[in-house]
Amino acid sequence: MTSWVLLARELDEWQACGRRATLWWRDDDAVRDCDALARLFAIAREQRVPVAIAAIPATCDASLVSAVGLCPEATVLQHGYAHANHAQAGERSAEFGIGRSLGARRDELARGRARLAECFGQRFAPVFVPPWNRYGADVVAMLPAIGLAGLSAFDARSSARPAPGVVQVNAHVDPIAWRRGRTFIGAEPAIGRIVAHLRARRTGEADTLEPTGLLTHHLAFDDAAFGFVAELVARTREHPTVTWLDARQAFELDDAITSARSA
Repeated sequence: MTSWVLLARELDEWQACGRRATLWWRDDDAVRDCDALARLFAIAREQRVPVAIAAIPATCDASLVSAVGLCPEATVLQHGYAHANHAQAGERSAEFGIGRSLGARRDELARGRARLAECFGQRFAPVFVPPWNRYGADVVAMLPAIGLAGLSAFDARSSARPAPGVVQVNAHVDPIAWRRGRTFIGAEPAIGRIVAHLRARRTGEADTLEPTGLLTHHLAFDDAAFGFVAELVARTREHPTVTWLDARQAFELDDAITSARSA
């Protein structure tokens, strides 16, 4: 039995329960337009599937702004500030870990948010994506004060609202083996991880309302990885129970804006 068949069967289980299988797509480390990003955007446009581009504020340039403008399916999230490692020797890489003062981290996030809002306007969704998916817990509570309403890291979330005014929606499936040559893990293992998270949601072993997140890195992708993503979104779009959410839906940003205005 192929892994694609297993995915189809899991989606059929969702349909039999009368539930929507929600997914979302996050792509990290965007700074400029390039052939790899163009290929990723082509998949999103051809399949009409939304993609959230985690852009690095300090180094993103005008070519990225233009590329996003030509892809209606793209929304921009904030990928830290400069994607700079501030961890101490021997510690795992992190830009917004507890090794720096909260004030310094707050200032960088505020500058980054202001730059992305200026560059991308309404295409920017105020969601913090920490580089290396690591951050100090003290950062979360201060996100709303600088205009960030969402948080996205990796693996199943422990809380949908880790702080007042913050919605967390993580990614769960990364098809790159970062510690084994930075290569594509293959379609079968990648699909297996998608099926595992969907099944955990369906059975209540994971947060049933957290959409299953695909995490890509266009700069690390080869032909096989791009081919897998293209086939994944094509096959899932054909299934009647699947909905690919854009970032504003996934992070309930429109609801948050409405609540703030009525407060």
